Amino acid sequence: MRIAGAVGIGLLASVIGIGVVTAADHVEAPGVMGNPAVDITDFYAWHKDDGKIVAIIGFAGLAEAGMPATYDDSVLYGIHIDNTGDGVANEDVWIRFGKNAADEWGVKVMGLAADPVIGPVGTTIDAPLGLRVYAGSRDDPFFFDLEGFTETLMTATLAFDSTRDTFAQTNVTAIVVEISIDAVAAGNDNISMWATTRQ
Repeated sequence: MRIAGAVGIGLLASVIGIGVVTAADHVEAPGVMGNPAVDITDFYAWHKDDGKIVAIIGFAGLAEAGMPATYDDSVLYGIHIDNTGDGVANEDVWIRFGKNAADEWGVKVMGLAADPVIGPVGTTIDAPLGLRVYAGSRDDPFFFDLEGFTETLMTATLAFDSTRDTFAQTNVTAIVVEISIDAVAAGNDNISMWATTRQ
C-alpha cells in the first residue's frame, strides 16, 4: 500500500466554499503565529504489517522538553483520507480536546467507528475494532539544522551539519490514531492522507 500525505491549516475552501488554505510547518506560517494549538508541525502516516494505518498529527512545536502538552478546546483537528484518487476526502477523522468536571483534559475522536472514542490525554486509549488513540507530549522527531540552512542561504555554500539539530530537546503535542486499513482504504492500494486544523 502506498500512502501520500500533506499538512494544512485553516478553513478548507474546497469543502466549505469560503476561507483560506494555508500550509503550516514549525511556527512559520503567517496564519498560525501566536497560536501553537493550530500550528501543525508535521503529519506522518504509514501502514503496518498487521493491517493497520498509523497517522500522527504533530502541533505546538518547539516546546521545551518537560513542559506540558498544548490543548485547546476551540480547535478541531482533522485527518482526511482520499481512497479514490480524486483529491477529495472519502473518510474524515475529527479530533477535539476538552476538560471534564475535575478540570482534566481528555480527547474525543469521531469518525473511526459508530461511537466516538473518548478518554484521557497522555494514555493509550483502546477502542472496539482494534482502534487505538493517543494524545500528549512527545519528542519532536523532525531533524533540521536551522543554522546551516540560514548560512547556506546567506553564502550560497552548503553548510548543513548532521550533528546540529534545531529541534533537539524540543517537544510537540501529538495526536496518534491507529486504524484498520480495511476501514479506510475501500479495497484500494493507494490512498492519500492529510491533516487540518480549524477554529
